[in-house]
Amino acid sequence: MMKQLCLALLVLAWPAQAFAQHREPDGEILLWPNAPAPGSEALIGELEEIIVERSPEPDVIRDRYVAQITQPRLQVFRPENPNGSALLMIPGGGYQRVVLDKEGYESAEALNEDGVTVFVLIYRLPHEGHENSRDVPLQDAQRAMRVIRSQADEYSVDPDRVGVIGFSAGGHVAGSLTTRFDADVYAPRDSADTLSARPDASMLMYAVTRLSGPAVHEGSRDRLVGPDPSQETLAVYDIAEAARADAPPLFILHAINDTSVPLPNGLDVFNAFMDLGAPVELHVFDTGGHGFGIRHTTGLPVAAWPDMVSAWMARHGLMGEAAAD
Repeated sequence: MMKQLCLALLVLAWPAQAFAQHREPDGEILLWPNAPAPGSEALIGELEEIIVERSPEPDVIRDRYVAQITQPRLQVFRPENPNGSALLMIPGGGYQRVVLDKEGYESAEALNEDGVTVFVLIYRLPHEGHENSRDVPLQDAQRAMRVIRSQADEYSVDPDRVGVIGFSAGGHVAGSLTTRFDADVYAPRDSADTLSARPDASMLMYAVTRLSGPAVHEGSRDRLVGPDPSQETLAVYDIAEAARADAPPLFILHAINDTSVPLPNGLDVFNAFMDLGAPVELHVFDTGGHGFGIRHTTGLPVAAWPDMVSAWMARHGLMGEAAAD
């Protein structure tokens, strides 16, 4: 009886779309296929990747995360009717893990419905022994953007319409790509590295951005730069401090009742880019909390975020005529 009651509560808690057949990626692209990722050479054979399922009913709803990553890669989700636009999607996990389903696969499927080809990034984590540990997530994000553009024809993607969307700590990776797309963080490997890593648009979803002050997410900060970063470090790795006028258009979304990554993480970045004249748009919801992805939005206004993202992308010329109508 108790198990039946728990399952019934799960059914009430999750949206109907979560009970559809679990979709697997349509393909996979290794970011560093011919040699270890830069700075991870010593970890090959020492650090074994794990995928952990946290859901009590994985046949009903999946809740997996990945950690101990040495082989960064893109999981590809192709829409039935591609419109030429693409997103590099970066899930969160506090720089402790990479959340696979909630802020990856499910969100990718939602944006596929609007014709967007989505590449979910499985990126290395900074605290797991890599050299130049602070920059390994950015290395993977830069490389991912370049690889997507280098294979654009294969995936029916316009290389000039590739944005980035990041959630929570993945939003910090996306913010770092937005502010440091031209940073020299790894040696070129092949012709893909001649291409730009600058995203054509950037979407920060309840993103970790502040690495100091009362709004800081301590776990993400500590794993990335340590508990007491210098001003010089903050100038590079704090997204508000690193704001630049030539950034791509930014879309920022946050909830007031986010107690994990407080609202100033969104407000401060909005103000910093706006003050520089960069194109930026902010959406604040009264409820939603943190880490809602798709599955925790049922009945809330924040459930509209995929449509809002698609409409914003269309206004900035990323979606093509079919999606903009």
